[in-house]
Amino acid sequence: MGFFDFFKVPDINQGFEDYKATPDALLVDVRTPQEYREGHVPGSRNIPLQVIDNIKTVVTQTNTPLFVYCHSGARSSQATAMLGKMGYTNVKNIGGIASYKGKVDK
Repeated sequence: MGFFDFFKVPDINQGFEDYKATPDALLVDVRTPQEYREGHVPGSRNIPLQVIDNIKTVVTQTNTPLFVYCHSGARSSQATAMLGKMGYTNVKNIGGIASYKGKVDK
């Protein structure tokens, strides 16, 4: 890993394609409910960062593939770290919806 790898921003568009290609994966939007209602990636579940512990009621298997996004990638980065500490082993931060080029559901 080189020095500039620290500055790479996850590509939500590639992350969404990876999510679609992964069996039994869950796409998690960690923004607020208000932000989610304003527009979200199709198929995503809204589990805000503030209540990320609630994921235990939705995802009981800690090896379930989780693809996490927010607005810019900052909250999703925090969420992936928190999920890792909770024991989830297959978590990927795919960045922020601000860079998403696909269809958005409201």
